[in-house]
Amino acid sequence: MPVIRRRWVVLAVLCASLLLVSVDATVLHMALPALASDLRPSATGQLWIIAAYSLMAAPLLLAFGTLGDRYGRRKVLVLGYVVFGLASLACAWAPNVPVLIAARALLGVGGAMIMPATLSLLRQAFPDRAERRTAIGIWSGIAGSGAVLGPLLGGFLVETFSWHAAFLINVPVMIAAIPLTYWLIPESADPPDGPWDLRSAVLAALGVVGIAFAVKQTAHGGAMYVFGPLAGVIGLVLLTVFVVRQRQLKVPLLDVSLFRQPAFRVAVGSVLLVLMSVVGLGLLFAQYLQLVLALEPMQAALRLLFVMGAAIVGSVVAGPLLQRFGNRMMTLAGFAVGALALLCAAAGLTEAENLWLLGPVLAAIGFGISVSLTAASDAMLAAAPAEQAGAAAAVEETAYELGAGLGVAVLGSLATAAYAAGMPATPARDGLTEAVNIAAGLPAEAGASLMELARSAFVDGLRLAMVTGAVLFVVAAVAAARALPKTKETTA
Repeated sequence: MPVIRRRWVVLAVLCASLLLVSVDATVLHMALPALASDLRPSATGQLWIIAAYSLMAAPLLLAFGTLGDRYGRRKVLVLGYVVFGLASLACAWAPNVPVLIAARALLGVGGAMIMPATLSLLRQAFPDRAERRTAIGIWSGIAGSGAVLGPLLGGFLVETFSWHAAFLINVPVMIAAIPLTYWLIPESADPPDGPWDLRSAVLAALGVVGIAFAVKQTAHGGAMYVFGPLAGVIGLVLLTVFVVRQRQLKVPLLDVSLFRQPAFRVAVGSVLLVLMSVVGLGLLFAQYLQLVLALEPMQAALRLLFVMGAAIVGSVVAGPLLQRFGNRMMTLAGFAVGALALLCAAAGLTEAENLWLLGPVLAAIGFGISVSLTAASDAMLAAAPAEQAGAAAAVEETAYELGAGLGVAVLGSLATAAYAAGMPATPARDGLTEAVNIAAGLPAEAGASLMELARSAFVDGLRLAMVTGAVLFVVAAVAAARALPKTKETTA
């Protein structure tokens, strides 16, 4: 196979595996009711079934990213395929809740091996930056779309088959990816002269898991709420010790001087803010479509295809646009389009569907985030030396995971507070799902009145979350305008 064509086939294999890894973070949001009716988990058990994946993946990204840089990125990637496939089988046939939670955690281990390897291998497969920008655009579109596609795919598989299919779909892709990876992708490694520092890896992992747990606990509340802030403080202390240690080591696990580069800092912040908005608003919007507009899961999925389609278009054209206008201009444009779309949605959103507003707004959001993520990924890989490609990719993927958790915590909490403020002091104040259940047991007129009030309150909360997301995009645009160079980068 010609070298040029082979690179694009490599991209297709990497993106196929990346899509499933990204989807698995949110695939259970629609499948959870069917799963819960079968395995009967408690409320706490349901939260851990969902959270175990990202709580295990986030702290291990840096460790596996740097191990790939040192011992071989293809080795780590293939091992990730094996772990992910076996964990998927264990999830699908889990006989009880503890086994399912453990299998979901193992799934996170496999995801942590795969995610940074896919991005760092792109740097090896596309040494020319102009081509690499196009490849990263497609990679970013796949990664950003996974969080949106997850609930839709979960809903479709549950409606068509059962909740087991949400996990079994991973297995054939992983089986096919292993021989294709050995055939298409040569081994690449850039081992430094010193040893791999296990103590640094442990410090980073414990620090990230502390912050990730704090974010998840803040989002879900419950009896263990008090442990969230404590875990966050401990996590920050451990990460501070990690940074101090990296500065003292001759061969650090992560070259923290990368964060001195404005382009690298802005790229990390951009990924964090984009994922906050995408995941936080995505989950709220899925509720809006199903509980406010009363759409079936597949009907809701068709509406969200506006986001998917625009993100795919954005990922394809982002490379040439970056080549022509540079990272600074395209980063600003992506955030500006996203902010404007969110403000338009907040202004026009009602309890009745308006596809003339909904379609263009969702398409604009998908396009804007796709361009922004591509610019961020390109800037991060360009700023990192070859021997730190896996570490830089791991930093970006960690920002993905933490941004997704923060989106649910921050935007979800704001929407919940606005909803509660618009409802009377009854159990229906706990959430729109609770209001639906209560209304079903009331007389027709009283139930309809309660649902009208609940839908209106939920839309108010969603509007507040959208405005907050727009403000976050504006803040990111201002930071990019101040930090990124005005001159275009070279493509060599």
